[in-house]
Amino acid sequence: GDSGQTSLVDGKLVPKFHSRVHAYGDVDELNSALGVFKQTLHGSPELSELNAILFRIQNHLFNIGSLLACEDQEVLKKLPTLSTTHIEWLEKQIDLFNQPLPTLKEFILPGGQESAAWAHMSRTICRRAERNVAEIHMNSQNVDVYRNPLVYLNRLSDFFFTTARWIHFKTKTPEIKWDSKA
Repeated sequence: GDSGQTSLVDGKLVPKFHSRVHAYGDVDELNSALGVFKQTLHGSPELSELNAILFRIQNHLFNIGSLLACEDQEVLKKLPTLSTTHIEWLEKQIDLFNQPLPTLKEFILPGGQESAAWAHMSRTICRRAERNVAEIHMNSQNVDVYRNPLVYLNRLSDFFFTTARWIHFKTKTPEIKWDSKA
């Protein structure tokens, strides 16, 4: 790695600025942010149900990262996948967390309660990862491999936004509204 190259899962050497390295690096950064996000939940019984969900998401992100770190079609077949079942589960979580929330009528700013702030940070990292995965998806000869990870990341950023709002709701913390005249 000291020469500016790194190995993909399939053993292929690529430059450290390769699009795949950007994509799986962003997914890894997101996973690390989730580790911090989870730590902020300790001592908050009203938020404890998020722990198991975030743990599951972290495992899904590892699956996505391994797929992004591989170009060889035969090796890809042996790696864990991300299925529509994973996406459906995530969409169900979004619906459950969104259910008690008041209708959003204004833009809100990231921040507020610490866990909510980490949910927003995770959302923005997720959006960057999604953009980089979109490049892999569009340039791949096997677009089917990356379609579900791309959809999952898109939904995941929605999950983080909804979760930030839910955290504020559960902790009775006011959301910070955008003031265009500030």
